[in-house]
This record gives sequence, structure tokens and C-alpha cells, in this order.
Amino acid sequence: MLNTLYILALCALCSKNIQATPVGYTITAENDETVVLAQTEEEFRDDWNYKLQQSNIPLLTALIKNHTLPPTADGSTGRLLWGLDQDKSSHLPPFVDKALKLLNLKQVAFEIENSVMSKVSCTACRAGAGLLQHYTKTGKSEKEIKKTIYQFCVNLKIQSSRVCEGITELFAGEVIYVLGKVNIGPDEICSFVIGDACGDVYNPYHEWEVVFPPVPKPPVVEPNVPEANAPTFKVLHISDTHYDPYYMEGANADCSEPLCCRLTNGQALTKESAAGKWGDYRKCDTPKITVDNMLQHIQDTHPDIDYIMWTGDLPPHDIWNQTKDENIKILKETVKQMSIMFPGIPIFPALGNHEAAPVNSFPPPFVSNPDSSIAWLYDELDAQWRKWLPSSVSNTVRRGAFYSVLVRPGFRLISLNMNYCNNKNWWLLLNSTDPATELQWFIYELQSAEFNGEKVHVIGHIPPGHSDCLKVWSRNYYAIISRYESTIISQFFGHTHYDEFEVFYDHTDLARPINVAYVGPSVSPYYDLNPGYRIYYVDGDHDKTTRAVVDHETWTMNLKEANIYGYPIWFQLYSARQSFGMDSLRPRDWDDFVERMTNDPKLFELFYKYYFKASPVRPMCDMECKKKILCDLHSGRSHDRKNLCQSIESRIDSTSTTWRDWFYNTISVSLV
Repeated sequence: MLNTLYILALCALCSKNIQATPVGYTITAENDETVVLAQTEEEFRDDWNYKLQQSNIPLLTALIKNHTLPPTADGSTGRLLWGLDQDKSSHLPPFVDKALKLLNLKQVAFEIENSVMSKVSCTACRAGAGLLQHYTKTGKSEKEIKKTIYQFCVNLKIQSSRVCEGITELFAGEVIYVLGKVNIGPDEICSFVIGDACGDVYNPYHEWEVVFPPVPKPPVVEPNVPEANAPTFKVLHISDTHYDPYYMEGANADCSEPLCCRLTNGQALTKESAAGKWGDYRKCDTPKITVDNMLQHIQDTHPDIDYIMWTGDLPPHDIWNQTKDENIKILKETVKQMSIMFPGIPIFPALGNHEAAPVNSFPPPFVSNPDSSIAWLYDELDAQWRKWLPSSVSNTVRRGAFYSVLVRPGFRLISLNMNYCNNKNWWLLLNSTDPATELQWFIYELQSAEFNGEKVHVIGHIPPGHSDCLKVWSRNYYAIISRYESTIISQFFGHTHYDEFEVFYDHTDLARPINVAYVGPSVSPYYDLNPGYRIYYVDGDHDKTTRAVVDHETWTMNLKEANIYGYPIWFQLYSARQSFGMDSLRPRDWDDFVERMTNDPKLFELFYKYYFKASPVRPMCDMECKKKILCDLHSGRSHDRKNLCQSIESRIDSTSTTWRDWFYNTISVSLV
């Protein structure tokens, strides 16, 4: 996603040097003027009492349904979001030419959009952060800084003028404010935001650990395989709808902006570049007709759903012109639609990163200024979610958009606001220590659940092992999963748009798998994807229930065929146990599956097909692509590739001996 720091990165390179000093950072400009960015002592704290009364009224009625499970195993076994013109412009200052030589803008844009950062993006981040801090410390006004950002965005053709203007107005103010307040320099900022690619810079202001109660961890018991033919819950998982109310069939789907297929993109000049009726594989979100059709299909095909998990990201990707009112409108419309389509069915929502305006902006509770506070969103969430949730969760929803509810006796669901681990949430630079006290509250809820013998499912938006999740937050979360492995049975997230999962391991013994986070596919085809949703079968009400996921299946439709023939056909793409040859879906089974894919190219190709929901335009996957995907599956802890992925990567390297692998690797290397 377009980021103010990266627009400023080129401008920052007009400086000769950015250097750490004992009191802060210095920037030496072209005129040899040296400015010190001094550390500040300002602190942003939050002392909320997280020990609240739990909600103990089951929300799911005691209905035992006979769900037909998928058949068991039968023995079978990123593209640029926008184009960047890097041609030199004669009307730009001389130092811009220098900047263009030092930074590969296309690579930076690709890395930001795909959350796969390298030293190129790290350099851009340091330059942009250094310059912004330089400007704020030397007294430049916000208006002057915004003008500079806009001019560089337009002159360097990073985006269209209207996108540049929108990005500047929406994002620059909060970034300027935060960078003007933080007491760390560019090295620490970019290591904090980007992670591994910027090095593991020690940052005492952003090193913290949650506190566990003085209760010993119960003895670990190997989880049982759920009993065959036992009652189950049938659970629908919907994520990342990204409904676009301004989608227009026939509009230009091949535009140069972050989101296309809209009236403002104009009519397509060719048949090939026209947006389809049901959606498009390019930079386009979901038209209303597709959302309506999918929900009607679900209602008709799955009338026996017991409850729904809804893991966020409702608005489209038009991040340069979003408003609070528009995002609230989409929230209300979607809640109303879900309530009408699924009357009487409990729905458990989680908050996505796109619900905020601007996107990714989630100030913790200590930011109480009305102009900056996130209360406008959380208060509305409480009002809308109250259609499905008890009033007892209002306190935590209004505070931080997280909550805990009892689904059935002995079975609890906890919804987390994963935006407090989001490294694109600039407010966390002020104080990242357990924002909103969410993780400490999480521990308290889990300890209460452990005392009461409850099993817990966790839902959220950003997967904790994803590179968008802050390293320190993810590390603490990983420790929590390890401590409460006997209580937390499964986790469910969205955000990536792909059909995937993350395996968690004992944080003191990385060879022992203990948990699985299921990452559900997106409804939005953005981009290169077919729309999709997930169905889970969860061990239901009986004396020996484990509350584990017994099986899951992904449903999709072929967007290309839908646009050709004029209507979509939704179908079951696969079921996990049958397609992947798994006896059960315990953590050890998913760990074994990752191991098998590492050694079996055909099995990986099958998974990769499902990863893209069988999209006919999915890109080829070379060895680097394969290593990244398998590493992601092996990594419930973000920015720790060295510990979690070294073994897998070395084995892939040692087995990549086929001509096809050699050919893919050659192409990959030639494009770097």
C-alpha cells in the first residue's frame, strides 16, 4: 500500500548523511547544515484494568444437527499494484536524478504492496523517516511538508495527481505528528516497521513482555483425534469481502491507480481491459452483485450452518479517498445484509485493517484527541455487533474492538483486534507496549478459561505470523499460544486473501507443533484470485468433544467463466483431509503436511493451486516463491525466518535439481 515515507524517500536522498549519535540522529544536508534529532522523554501510557467479568451465557442454542462431513482421504495424495515511470524529468531538481539512481522505485512499490521487504525498501524507509523528522524538528509546518510530499508524488509520477493529493491529505498528518513525537531515529523506526530486512536493531523503547499469572502450565497431553461420526458444528468463515459500491461493469480494469474497475477510471478502450460483470482478476474489488450472489448461494447450499466467523476488511482498496462516513456506511450495509441473509445464526466478527479511515490507523486508547481518536469506529462497531453479541462485551469493544463470548458450555470464542500488531499502524511508534492492554486481557481470559475447563477458539484479521505483524507483538502472542496450548484449540484469520494456514510450535521447543492458525480465503478477487469462502466442521457437543476442527472445505467460483457465460457457479474446490491425504487436522498433521510438501513437488503444486483458489491467472511459483510459501506455513511468529525456516529452505535448495526448477530459478534470478 502506498506509504508517505516512501514518497518522501527520494526527497530524503538529497541529504548527504543520516547518522546515529548518543543523543539522537543527525542529518547532514546538501548545504552541510547539520541538524540533531534529539530524543524526547514524552511517554504514552495506558493503565486500564483488564480484569473484567466474563460473558458466561452461551450464544449457540443446544441444537444437534447431522452435518454431512466431506469424504476422508482416499490415499491420494506478486505482481505490481501500479506502474512506476522512472524516466528522468527535466523540470525536477538535480538531486532527484541522484535519487532515481539509488532507489529502484518499482521494487519498493512491489515490496510495500506484497509485504515482502528487502534492503531496498529499508533504505527508502530510513531516508523518508529521517527527512520527515528533520522537517518536523526544524520547524517546517504541516502544510509545507504536505506540499513537498504532494510535489514529489506527482513529479516523480508515483501516482496520479488525485491519488497523490488524497494520500497526502489522509496520511501525512498522523505520520508527521507521530514522527515528531517519537524518541527513536530512522534505524530503530524502520527495523520496528519493516522487521528482518532492516536488521534486528535493538530498540529499548519497543521491547516488552506480557506477564503470565503464577499458575504452572498443565501437563501437556497429546490431543486426541476427534471421534468418528460424533456430532459437529458447521461453521462458515467469510473474510476480506472488500465490497466496492462504485464498481462498474465495462470500466477500465487496467488502470494505473491502486484500484480500478470504477466509474472514475473511465470506460475501457478495449474489450480485454474492460471490467467483467462479476469482478476482475486485476486491481479490482468485489461488485455488489457478486456479494449478493455468494450470500444467496451460501443460504441455499448450507442451510445447516451453526455459526459464522467474519474476519473483517469490508471497504474497498481506494485508500486515497476513503472517509469515516463512507466506511461506516459500508459497515452498516454489510451488517444489515448479513442479518437478513442469516437470521437467528450467531455471527462472530473481527475487525480488519481497512475499516479505519485512513487505512491502518488505529490509535491506542491513550490517543484521546477527538481529531485522532478511533472512538468513532469502535462505538459504531459496538452498536452494529450488538445484533449478535451480548451487552457484556460492550466495554472491550468500545475500548479496543476485542471481546470474549461463550459459544456453548465449555466452549469460548475470543475475537482479537490484530491492528494492534499491524506494523503499518504508525501510532504504535509512540508506545507499542501491549496496545490497549489487549494481550494482558487475553491472558486473563485464557487463564479463566483454563480454570473453568473451557476450550477456546481465537479469531482475528491479520495472522500473527504474517510480516505485517510487529515482531515484538508476535513474539509475545506466540508465547501465549504456547502457555495455553491445552486451552486454545484453533485460530482463524484472514487478511492475506490466500487459502493457507500457519503452524505454531512450542516456543521452547520448535520441533513440537502445538497449534494451527487457519487463514481463510478472501471473497475479493483482488488480485489474481477467484472469490471464495471456507466451511469448517468443528467437534460438537458430546462427552469426549475436543472442539477441534475435524475437516474444512473451500468453496469458490471461476470468475473468468462467470464473466464469459453471464452467471457464476459456486462449487467445492477441495476438502482438506481428502485432498491432502490427512487422517486428521491436528497440529502434528499440518506439520507433517508441510514436511511432505517440502519433499513432494506435485503435492506442493496441488496446494499452490488451492492457495490461489484455482485462479487461471495465478503466476508460476519458482523456488524462491516455494520457500516463501512453505516458510509462511511454518511461521506463526513473524520476522523469525532464521529459526523457523532454515531447515525447510535448505532442503528445498538441496532438492531443486530438475530442469524445470533450474529454469524457474534462472528466470527468478534474471528478474532480480
